[in-house]
Amino acid sequence: MSTFWSIWVTVIVLGTVFGCWWLLFATRKSQTTDAETERTTGHSFDGIEEYDNPLPKWWFYLYAATCIFALGYLALYPGLGNYKGLLNWTSTNQWEAEVAAADEKYGEIYAQYGETPVPELAKNDDALQIGQRLFANNCSVCHGSAARGQVGFPNLTDDDWLWGGTPDAILETLHNGRQGNMPAKGVMPSMTNEQVDQVVNYVLSFSGREKDAAAAQAGEAVFAQACVACHGPEGKGMQAMGAPNLTDNVWLYGSTYKWIKETVVNGRQNEMPAQGGRLSDDQIQILGAYVYSLSN
Repeated sequence: MSTFWSIWVTVIVLGTVFGCWWLLFATRKSQTTDAETERTTGHSFDGIEEYDNPLPKWWFYLYAATCIFALGYLALYPGLGNYKGLLNWTSTNQWEAEVAAADEKYGEIYAQYGETPVPELAKNDDALQIGQRLFANNCSVCHGSAARGQVGFPNLTDDDWLWGGTPDAILETLHNGRQGNMPAKGVMPSMTNEQVDQVVNYVLSFSGREKDAAAAQAGEAVFAQACVACHGPEGKGMQAMGAPNLTDNVWLYGSTYKWIKETVVNGRQNEMPAQGGRLSDDQIQILGAYVYSLSN
């Protein structure tokens, strides 16, 4: 924050606090006694008059204490522009302290589980409970709380895996993340609208759902030129590249003619963010065991 805006924020904040303080005492001084009187403020509406009585003492003292508390808080914590406060508190150092405390408390447990192979760890109920909480905090926003995925995010409870469902493959995905890229029109950017229709019908023919048999037959040549490099000659995909199997009923972006055409024309880009650096190796081992257990 620049010096100008720092001063601006400081003036506004302190002005608000001291303004409230002044208003409190200015209002109280205008009243000549602490006792209730029959004097009115002169306001009248619908036959109802407003008495000019002092504030209750408890209310006055509570309001004054609030102003004092605000000044004390602003002295200790950041709130006045670039001023960091006497305690030098930041959300970052608080988070780091909490993480350090958690590592000290649970580090031995994580270390014990971190040395256990994933298939064995996937049978440990206590480890799976920890893994479920790690999943809820770090993965459920994309894959859902039940890990069944949604459009654009894979279901982790079946046996269909873009990058492989072995323990090593799952750990690799968690540690380093994944980058999925389906280029528009595959490796054939000159694909015409007619050829798009043909290749979409050809893909649908893998499961007997083509709309136009003649177009599907013509689409085989288009598929061979534009799609085989990733999906293979039989459309069964390639886990080394994260290319999905097109012959089953598992679809990341929908399996209708409209959805597949949109994928072919516009392509798809997916990213699974790396958890390495966010989670420790031991935590990733436990999380990997939980994910592995969902389909095993």
